[in-house]
Amino acid sequence: MQSSQNISYIIYRIKETISNLTSKNTTKNTKSSKTFNWQKEIKNYVDPPSFWNPTLGLFFGGYFLAFLSIWQWYRGVWPLPLLVATAFLALHIEGTVIHDACHKAAHPVPWINQAMGHGSAILLGFSFPVFTRVHLQHHIHVNHPKNDPDHIVSTFGPIWLIAPRFFYHEVFFFQRKLWRRYELLQWGIERSIFITIILAGLKFDFMNLIYNLWFGPALMVGVTLGIFFDYLPHRPFRSRNKWINSRVYPSKFMNLLIMGQNYHLIHHLWPSIPWFEYKIAYEKTKPLLDKKGSPQRVGIFESKEDIFNFIYDLLIGVRSHSKKRGKIRKIINLYPGFKIKKILLKIVNKTFIGSN
Repeated sequence: MQSSQNISYIIYRIKETISNLTSKNTTKNTKSSKTFNWQKEIKNYVDPPSFWNPTLGLFFGGYFLAFLSIWQWYRGVWPLPLLVATAFLALHIEGTVIHDACHKAAHPVPWINQAMGHGSAILLGFSFPVFTRVHLQHHIHVNHPKNDPDHIVSTFGPIWLIAPRFFYHEVFFFQRKLWRRYELLQWGIERSIFITIILAGLKFDFMNLIYNLWFGPALMVGVTLGIFFDYLPHRPFRSRNKWINSRVYPSKFMNLLIMGQNYHLIHHLWPSIPWFEYKIAYEKTKPLLDKKGSPQRVGIFESKEDIFNFIYDLLIGVRSHSKKRGKIRKIINLYPGFKIKKILLKIVNKTFIGSN
């Protein structure tokens, strides 16, 4: 009897010990998850990049490809499709340079960062002050129907015409008087360079080169930037909450192809992170994004509504921002046919974005 009691006591003590250990571990894990500092974790990536970094390589690589395509144009050895592809690649990678430069994430030395921004802008036919000030307004007012310039670019026409709508940035820049200090002078110099190149092309008969290796590729890059920097990251264009106003669609291939813009939400949350660290920053903060309900898929074919909206944007793309008194509804109501009017109003209701 005594032996049986001793064994029972020993078993009880073992269970109690295991229970205490489990309880301590659980408490430790819970405490760890509660006290984990995500801002401290991300701090490793928001610092300026090193002197020699991938963005600097993109800057010089873009100019090398641009001059290579011009050289081969006059040599007449490469076929036109290859020349256009080389010029497109040159402008495409400079798009990432100007974007990081406007956030001071292209280079740790301020004047080099500025030089990279202006240099990439000239090659793209942009103005660096316009790009910088307008893009920063986009970050402040994401998905705002009036104050976000990129929202207007994305929702004021079909996707295939998104490139020409980037000219609205220049209008927005002057309407809002966004320039600071010498930026208006910088705009004037960069626009003068652009006009001088065009006049020289007319005078010395190299407009064919400009059309084929600059304007054509620039139009293609405009479509690429519009889709991957503006349209896909922010659709369905409704939320202004910082955790869900942009999206992530993880992919190693897309990360290389569009240089990290498939992790666009990471850029919006921490704009000073350079493009080549978006992916690792996303992987470090994924639990936080999961908790916040951040969209982490491209979201085009997930539901019938997504598919319908994507097709609509591809073909028409004009969105209504007012549920009852929108301008689109006023135009539709002028149509005399009741059945057609009903169908059109139904489409407007399905594609509506904004407040009620």
